[in-house]
Order: sequence, then structure tokens, then C-alpha cells
Amino acid sequence: MESRITKAITIEELVSLLPESVSYLINKGIRPLICGEPIWGSLEEVVLAKGYSESELAQMVSELNNLLNAKVR
Repeated sequence: MESRITKAITIEELVSLLPESVSYLINKGIRPLICGEPIWGSLEEVVLAKGYSESELAQMVSELNNLLNAKVR
């Protein structure tokens, strides 16, 4: 299946597409919601701002796509 989540996806799109991404990101120390609303910015912006590297970002994108693909099956 084609990867639907990229590093350019907005947090709002990500949460809408894959609600499970909220707990995934929280486990990584990234708070994707404030007062129940998605934060602004792309996945890339938020992850890099938290001090993660580009390779760690790529790994997160891969893991999020795996979660999405498992959900679709």
C-alpha cells in the first residue's frame, strides 16, 4: 500500500487520518493537541522542534504509516 503519511502532513490532517497518532506522538514526548485541538504545523516542524533528527523523523513517518496500514487491513 502507498504511504499516505509524509513528513509534510499537518498535525490536523494526521490526527484526522489516524486518531491513534495522538497517543503515538505523546509517547514520543510530542503533544499534538492543546485543549482538544490539533496544534499548528507539519509533522516535520513539530518533530524537529522537539530535537529529533531527520532520521528519527523518517522512522516516525514509517511507524505511523505502519499503524495506518494495519488499521486499513
